[in-house]
Amino acid sequence: MESGMKCSANYVPLTPISFLERSAVVYGDRVSVVYGDVRYTWRETRERCTRLASALAQLGISRGDVVAALAPNIPAMYELHFGVPMAGAVLCALNTRHDSAMVSTLLRHSETKIIFVDYQFLHIAQGAIDILSQTSTKLPLLILIPESDQLSPKIRNTISTSNNLEYESLLGRGRIDFEIRRPNDEWDPISLNYTSGTTSSPKGVIYNHRGAYLNSLATVLLNEMSSMPVYLWCVPMFHCNGWCLPWGVAAQGGTNVCQRNVTAGGIFDNISRHKVTHLSGAPTVLNMIVNATVSEQRPLPGKVAVMTGGAPPPPHVLFKMEELGFSVTHSYGLTETYGPGTICTWKPEWNSLPRDAQAKLKARQGVNHLGLEELDIKDPVTMKSVPPDAKTMGEVMFRGNIVMNGYFKDLKATQEAFNGGWFRSGDLGVKHPDGYIELKDRSKDIIISGGENISTIEVESVLYGHPTVLEAAVVGRPDDHWGETPCAFVKLKDGCNASAEEIIKFCRNNLPHYMAPRTVIFEDLPKTSTGKTQKFVLREKARAMGSLPKKSISKL
Repeated sequence: MESGMKCSANYVPLTPISFLERSAVVYGDRVSVVYGDVRYTWRETRERCTRLASALAQLGISRGDVVAALAPNIPAMYELHFGVPMAGAVLCALNTRHDSAMVSTLLRHSETKIIFVDYQFLHIAQGAIDILSQTSTKLPLLILIPESDQLSPKIRNTISTSNNLEYESLLGRGRIDFEIRRPNDEWDPISLNYTSGTTSSPKGVIYNHRGAYLNSLATVLLNEMSSMPVYLWCVPMFHCNGWCLPWGVAAQGGTNVCQRNVTAGGIFDNISRHKVTHLSGAPTVLNMIVNATVSEQRPLPGKVAVMTGGAPPPPHVLFKMEELGFSVTHSYGLTETYGPGTICTWKPEWNSLPRDAQAKLKARQGVNHLGLEELDIKDPVTMKSVPPDAKTMGEVMFRGNIVMNGYFKDLKATQEAFNGGWFRSGDLGVKHPDGYIELKDRSKDIIISGGENISTIEVESVLYGHPTVLEAAVVGRPDDHWGETPCAFVKLKDGCNASAEEIIKFCRNNLPHYMAPRTVIFEDLPKTSTGKTQKFVLREKARAMGSLPKKSISKL
C-alpha cells in the first residue's frame, strides 16, 4: 500500500466550478437560464461567467477578496455564483430585505471590495455607501445590474453621471481565455453568508468549496433530480446560496427558470410555460400556491417535486399541495450547514396510513442526507445522545463536511458552536424510535417568518427605544401567510399612552418591515423569581390568539 502517491493525477480539490465546466461540454446547446425573454445556453453561461471572473481580476480582485451582491433571482445573480469563485473571490449574497443601515454594517464587516446591485435595490445600496462614507471604511466599487426594459430615466441618469459600472459592460471587458482560479485547497472559502439580523454583532458564515460541492450533490439526490431538470427559482439565492442549488442544477445540466418576484400566478405560469419539474420554498411559498385563485392556477404539465424547509408545513397545506399535483419533501438545516442538512425520507409503507398520520410523519425533520456524516439529538451538557423515545428533548447537532468553516472574524462564537466536536444548532428536538428527528422549539427564540430568521432581541431593542415603552418581549404568533410573525407584549410607562398602530409604525420606521411586529398586546409581563421574562407563557398566549389571517397583513 506504500507505493501510492498523492498527485494531480489522483487528487483535485473539489469545487462546484467543475459542474459548470462539465455542463458547458455535455449540455452546451441546452438552455441553462430563462428569464422572461432572456435565454442562455450552458456554453454561453460558462462564457459569461469566465468573462465575469476575468473582469473582476482586471478590477484588482485577488484570492480571498469579498464580492457582494444585492439582487433578486435574476440571471446575473446566478452567474455571480460561478463568476466570483472563478476569480478566486468569496461571494457575499446579501438579503434584499435589509435596509441601508444593515447593508452598510455587513459591507463594513465583510470588507467587501465590490458590490453588484440590481437597479431595484440601488437606493438601498447607495444609502449604505452614504453611511460608510462617513466612516474611515474604504468604499466598495458599485456595479449596477440594470433591466433595460424597466429602467427609469432617473436610473439611466445615475449610470451615465456616476462612476458606477454597468454589469453587461463589465462582462464585455472580460476575456474568454481567462485562466480560471480554482481553489488551491478545497477548504478555501467560496461564500460568506450572514445569518443574523443583529447590527451589533453580525454572524458571517464561511462556506468552503468542498462543502458547497458535496451539498450541491446531496440536494440533487434528495430532490431526486435526474439529468436536465427544469428548476423554478422561488428560494432566494441570497439564502444559503439558494440551498446550494445554483451549483446543483448546473451539475445536472438543468434549466434555471429565474423570476424577480415570487407570486402564485408567476409560479403557475412558469410551471406551465417551461414544464418545470422542481422548485423549492419555505412553507410561505407552499401556502401561496395552495391559496392561489382559480384564475391564477394552471394545470401542471406533470408531477412537480417541491423541497420545503424552515418550518414544518401544516397538514392542510401538504394535503392541498398533493391534490394539486405537487410532491413535497421536507428538509431541515441552517445557514451553518449550507442550507439543507436533513431529509424526511419517505417510506412506501407509510402510503397506507391515514392522511393525518402521513402529514405528521412528513412534518418531521428526518435523518441526515448523504452529504452529512452524522445528525443527533444530544444533551448539550453531557453530550450524550438522548433516548429515541420521541419525548426526551435535547439539542440538534451536526457533524460532517457540510458544516461551515466557522464565523467570520469571530473565533469565540466558532469555538462555542463547535464545542464538543459537533456543531450545536441551538434548536431543540426529540428523536423518534425509527431514528427520525423532530424539532420542538428554538432555544434562541428566533422567529421564522417567510423563511427569514428574525431576532427577537433586536426587535425588543427597538421597542425599548419608544418613549412610552417600559418593558417589551417579542415572540412568534402563527400567521396564515408568513408561518409566524412577531407579536410584541408591551408594558407602558406609568401615565403614558400609545396605540398598537403607533408602536408598529415606530418599529417599521426603525427596522426592515418584515421584522416589525404585526400584533401588539399591552399588559404586564410574566416574570420568574429572578426577574426574567417567561417567554414560554407569552408564546402560549400568542398561540391561543390563533393565526393572523392574510387580510390582516395588508392593514398593518
